[in-house]
Amino acid sequence: MKATKKLVLMALIAPIALGSASVLAFGGGKGGHGPEHRGFDQQCRGGGERGVLKQLNLSDEQKAQLKQMREQSRQAMKEEMQGQFAERQAEMKAFHAKEQQLVLADNFDAQAANALALEMAEKQAQMRVKMMNHRHDMLSVLSDEQKQQYVTLVEAQQQECAQKMAEHRQKRQQKANND
Repeated sequence: MKATKKLVLMALIAPIALGSASVLAFGGGKGGHGPEHRGFDQQCRGGGERGVLKQLNLSDEQKAQLKQMREQSRQAMKEEMQGQFAERQAEMKAFHAKEQQLVLADNFDAQAANALALEMAEKQAQMRVKMMNHRHDMLSVLSDEQKQQYVTLVEAQQQECAQKMAEHRQKRQQKANND
């Protein structure tokens, strides 16, 4: 039940997060802090791509294009969220009601649960495709050399995040063992 709720919540939050990520993709940090100063949460949970784009030595034209794309994306998302808020809220309530019926029933209907999960996954997939399309548009501004550098930087960031997550897990395990 918790996983289904998380899936629904992610499907509803993804567009907001995408808009925020694209808005921040080249938005400038506070106090001159670069990617090396970001903590585990920001860099490894979605806020690190902004730092990667800053490391690509973008031309003024590329910066202007990205800024325009961010502004257009922000406006489109704002309009979409305002127009579809009630619809999405009703849809989320309907998913929740169906889920409640399934888990509170005398006998669990795996087929109905699977159908509901697939319906919810389809919504999430639509949001992911939208996000990937937006990222594609943003990254199409880059030259071939910048794209190669982008891939290298993202891979390095992923390795760093994997290391940070391992350290984080180890600290949590040690804390749990000490408690």
